[in-house]
Amino acid sequence: MASTPENGTGPTEEFRYAGSRLGLPEQGSGSVAGWGRRVLALFLDWVIAGLVASAITGRPMWAGGNDYTTTQLVVFFAMTALLVGLAGATIGHRVCGLRVITTRPQSATTYTAQPGLLSGALRAFLVCLVIPAVVYDRDRRGLHDQAASTVVVKR
Repeated sequence: MASTPENGTGPTEEFRYAGSRLGLPEQGSGSVAGWGRRVLALFLDWVIAGLVASAITGRPMWAGGNDYTTTQLVVFFAMTALLVGLAGATIGHRVCGLRVITTRPQSATTYTAQPGLLSGALRAFLVCLVIPAVVYDRDRRGLHDQAASTVVVKR
């Protein structure tokens, strides 16, 4: 059982740092990724999806429009679902030194497996909805990560 100070304030033994409850290290490879890298990776993936959508629609990114925006979102979803599910990281994640791992343990203490296509698709769908990605817990896992049983860590 976790111990708390008598006045009821302060951290408990259960939560010492982001990822401690998952058995992840506090710093270095395998630790929970910070927000800066994650936002940069998302931005890079969105730009890449925009470039692919530009090639598909034949319209430049800055032209925008309903058809273009829908195409960009579909490309972003497909790219994220496939790359996270099969490779454990999108292009943005790789550039920023991140990877997505499953929180279902492979052994008693390690989390190393790729999420798989179903988890990748669920996670990508919820990221596209935006709100699940910005509601998160103390381990920096958004609702999309919790639903897909994943966590974003440093490589």
